[in-house]
Amino acid sequence: MAEEISSKQERQQSLSLVYEEMSKVVVGQRYMINRLLIGLLTNGHILLEGVPGLAKTLTVNTLAKALNLNFQRIQFTPDLLPADLIGTMIYNQKTGSFEVKKGPIFANLVLADEINRSPAKVQSALLECMQEKQVTIGETTFPLDRPFLVMATQNPVEQEGTYPLPEAQMDRFMMKVNVDYPTKDEELEVMRRMSDMGFKEAVKPVLDKGLAAEISNDINGVAISEILEKYIIELVFASRKPADYGLKDEAQYIQFGASPRATIALHRASRAIAYFNERDFVLPEDIKEVASDVLNHRIILNYEAEADGVTTRQIVDRILAKVSIGK
Repeated sequence: MAEEISSKQERQQSLSLVYEEMSKVVVGQRYMINRLLIGLLTNGHILLEGVPGLAKTLTVNTLAKALNLNFQRIQFTPDLLPADLIGTMIYNQKTGSFEVKKGPIFANLVLADEINRSPAKVQSALLECMQEKQVTIGETTFPLDRPFLVMATQNPVEQEGTYPLPEAQMDRFMMKVNVDYPTKDEELEVMRRMSDMGFKEAVKPVLDKGLAAEISNDINGVAISEILEKYIIELVFASRKPADYGLKDEAQYIQFGASPRATIALHRASRAIAYFNERDFVLPEDIKEVASDVLNHRIILNYEAEADGVTTRQIVDRILAKVSIGK
């Protein structure tokens, strides 16, 4: 497949094959698939938030098959240990020496299911993997295979036995995607498929690592004007100093604004959106389309916002409405 796709236009169009192939197994959820592809092709991790049963695990697994990548699912629990994630040293009685047993983190796509159920030590181990793209076991450091993407899920409902993710780790996720319920027609199709106990649709690989790397290079080459780059800066600064942008009502609710990682993520994600739309330049609409997913989990609100029922999504919407291009 990769040998047949040579031109940039063909590579852009090949992404539609991913959606087509995944639709054989996953009903709907095109928005989630789009965001997962952005993360994969721009080297950014994705946090999926939604109630159980919305095909988050199925979608990630199917994406790995469509891209012919190695996939591992890790169920995070309160008793999970760092060694269960990254691996450990095991004593070999035959040789009389210690050997490295690698953990499930050594994969291209890692699904961290219910990530907020694991304790701080596990979060710390995962942090190195996400940021440095490497794992340290004993005295040896192992680089992770590329592409490497952590797709984490968490339940939006506060439950007993959960550990809130540290702000430093939340910031490592390029985007936080809210997974919504399917439409009536989609759920009808899900019901019909799942009622057939013999239903099993095979997914064919339509991309590979080499082609994914070429698409990533194409995305890096998407042009973005200086005006739009400055617009991204203004959006991020508006989250830090909202009063300077005429957002006095919102200023009382924001404890901390978005970090510089938000600027980088907005830049990368907007270029990916333009590429997916078969353009080689970024439009303002591309930035606005991903702004909420990039900024939501990076803006920290205070207790007053919680008391008044104000959400980060509302804050981001007001920032987008207030900040103008070319300010």
